[in-house]
Amino acid sequence: MGHSGPTGSAIEAYGVGKKYRRGWALRDCSFRLPAGRICGLVGPNGAGKTTLLGIAANLLEPTDGTLRVFGAPPESAEANRRTAFLAQEKPLFRRFTVAETLRMGRELNPTWDQPTAEAIVRAGNVPFDAKVGTLSGGQRTRVAFALTFGKRPDLLLLDEPMSDLDPLVRHEMMGLIMAKAAEHGTTVLMSTHMLAELEHVCDYLVVVAEGGLRLAGDVDELLGAHTLLTGATAGADGGVPAALAHHTVVESRTSGRQFTALVRAHGPVDGAWQADAPNLEELLLAYLRSPQAPPLVSPTAQVGDRSAATAVAA
Repeated sequence: MGHSGPTGSAIEAYGVGKKYRRGWALRDCSFRLPAGRICGLVGPNGAGKTTLLGIAANLLEPTDGTLRVFGAPPESAEANRRTAFLAQEKPLFRRFTVAETLRMGRELNPTWDQPTAEAIVRAGNVPFDAKVGTLSGGQRTRVAFALTFGKRPDLLLLDEPMSDLDPLVRHEMMGLIMAKAAEHGTTVLMSTHMLAELEHVCDYLVVVAEGGLRLAGDVDELLGAHTLLTGATAGADGGVPAALAHHTVVESRTSGRQFTALVRAHGPVDGAWQADAPNLEELLLAYLRSPQAPPLVSPTAQVGDRSAATAVAA
């Protein structure tokens, strides 16, 4: 059976696309997210991040292609039981108290973990008898996190979870996600605009832009595939020097006489270049600014063709 089973992949997407009346929000998206990884989902607004999370969370049906959660369709009881989704607007019942909100979580989820949920609320000094509607944005986010972690999911889907938090609370929540994920072996797929923070949190990446997949894979593999070259010789017209012609140049720029390029090198690079390893933010910005650069899906993130998905479903 060529498919890596539930222990191997948390998500497998085969040619997933979603079309709305205004056009395609996501197109031909194929990648694998191995179980147990913390994955950053990055891209500009409108690139398809929320659509992809919605399909994985069984809130949206793809127009095209198939997606599997631990080998099961997102609409299956198996996938539902193992997945928790925290939307950007963090929907909670405003008239419920914090304690009632957690009781609802307990009654709806057979694997509910009350001590974890209570500990998350307590750490922020949020009163259990306060109505949700009276809480600050940061406190509401904390209660939403408590509800999400209380479910003890195997896959945690987070859509811009930190956008309404101050830096201190954001740092604490990130620490919480990391600790809980490590403790339970949870897979996390988290969309975010905070590129600098990804470096310390994520070991996996999925980058979408203009509705298509740009990068996917293990952070170390993706960084290792790229080199930042600096030299004093631009090409004749100020463009890419001939020495780089057979390498993949993701992005290049010239300032004065200095030429800088982020490249995926195919073999040794000729010429007197200073070669540096890019950091994660440099890599992400280069791909987001350069939609013409060919996408890169690292070996751990590759899936077979759609016939494999059909075989899995059968």
